[in-house]
Amino acid sequence: MNMEEINFAYKVRHALNQNLEHLPASTTSRLAAARQAALARKKADMPIRVLASVPATAQGTAGGFFANPFSWLSRLSVALPVVVVLASLVGMYQAEKQHRISELAEIDAMVLSDELPLNAYLDHGFNAFLARRGD
Repeated sequence: MNMEEINFAYKVRHALNQNLEHLPASTTSRLAAARQAALARKKADMPIRVLASVPATAQGTAGGFFANPFSWLSRLSVALPVVVVLASLVGMYQAEKQHRISELAEIDAMVLSDELPLNAYLDHGFNAFLARRGD
């Protein structure tokens, strides 16, 4: 609920409480039944978990890294996926770089060993291919 709805509910409750003596008995019984039905449908209160940090001076000699055995595990569960993603990105970059180097080396070896036919050097598409591969 937002603050506007809460304020409206408080105003309605206040108006009903002020005029409670002037309401007919049938209306008060219907309001009581509606209140009971609303309370029956109300969700159970859930305990609220609050993350509170403890100053380093309050931990004493028994505190520190081993004070909460699962705190390092929660930090690791956040850091581990980040490390895995970074490692996979570096691996993919290195693999693509190695693949490109091997393709260029193969073309250079063909050019230097004269295994290409003479018409390949005259073809403008081949020159464009070599220029694009050389970038």
